[in-house]
Amino acid sequence: MLRRSLPILILLAGVGIFVLLKLTRPAPHPVAPTERIWRIEAVAVQPSAQHPILPLFGQVEAPDRVQVAAPVAGRLLELRVRDGEQVAAGTVLGQLDPRDLQPRVTKARAELEKERLKLSHDQQALAQEREILRLAQVALERAETVQAKQLGSVSSVDDARERHARAQLAVTLREQSLAEHPARLAALEAVLSEAERDLARGTLRAPFAARIGVVKAAAGDQLQANQTLLTLYPLAGLYVRAKIPGRYSDELRQALAAGEQLTASGQSAGRTLQAVLERLSGEADARGVDALLKLAPDAPLPLGALVELRLQRPLAPDTIAVPVAALHGGDRLFAVRDGRLQSVPIERVGELDTGAGAGQVLLRVPTLQPGERVMTTHLPNAIDTLKVEVVE
Repeated sequence: MLRRSLPILILLAGVGIFVLLKLTRPAPHPVAPTERIWRIEAVAVQPSAQHPILPLFGQVEAPDRVQVAAPVAGRLLELRVRDGEQVAAGTVLGQLDPRDLQPRVTKARAELEKERLKLSHDQQALAQEREILRLAQVALERAETVQAKQLGSVSSVDDARERHARAQLAVTLREQSLAEHPARLAALEAVLSEAERDLARGTLRAPFAARIGVVKAAAGDQLQANQTLLTLYPLAGLYVRAKIPGRYSDELRQALAAGEQLTASGQSAGRTLQAVLERLSGEADARGVDALLKLAPDAPLPLGALVELRLQRPLAPDTIAVPVAALHGGDRLFAVRDGRLQSVPIERVGELDTGAGAGQVLLRVPTLQPGERVMTTHLPNAIDTLKVEVVE
């Protein structure tokens, strides 16, 4: 019997020990659920009036660029400048061979002197022809008187009338020639003036302080009339032509009409560039409208250079500046209220150039109160009522 009941006794002893251990175990402490707190950065905002900036990419050009051309056909005797040189106003740029220009002046002066001599001769001849006409008139009257007394023939009267008519025609033609003299004289003086002008233009001079653009000829070239020799542009006449998006054109036109000066800045070859928005083009296309920004006179830029500028737009009131990381979804911010996040809608006005290399976004948020804090940490899982702690 003992052998048969031993397993049962062992089993009952094990159950008893299990029950005893379970009854004497220590009671666990109750676990209270806790909410996670996210550590964030935040800034207090204060709405104010600020200038948003507009990034622009344009090309340098000179609207007042001049093309220096040969006034007449001739040989280029010398050319004194090269590409890129700076010249003062009145500097001699080149010289056409005067032997191609002086003969025209000499010929025009000779023709003018010939016309003046002709005037003197015509005046003397007119006096003589009028005397011949008077004598022909006397002869005609005498012939008619003799013929009326039947002492002369009819043919003698006809001859007298013919001589009188010829004399009258000579006087008329001479008077007509004298009447045309002022017009002929003016035409010849104009030819002489044109020839002297071309002779003076044979010495090519800079019309203003300028930089030479491109030289297209060399000494010894045989030039055609109006053939371009070189281009030059004023040192203080450089502009950047950039495309302005259409949504900003009305704003900028109104600011220019009101006399507001809008400046732009940029970098080129390690130097700071300064420009002023001067005008907007009168035509637009699908990409926007062209803007012309006048560069400072000391801008070290050649024509055609590509430039990146940041244009200062008109003053935007009641705006705040926050880092780009503060935006969530591109259309909302999170305000920190009573330790929790609350999303607020925004109106994106533009960008703000802080000058520190990292730009900020300029926003208009009517629902924010002055001094209220907004989260600047970008949380991908940010939602309303999320509990946060601001890291000071």
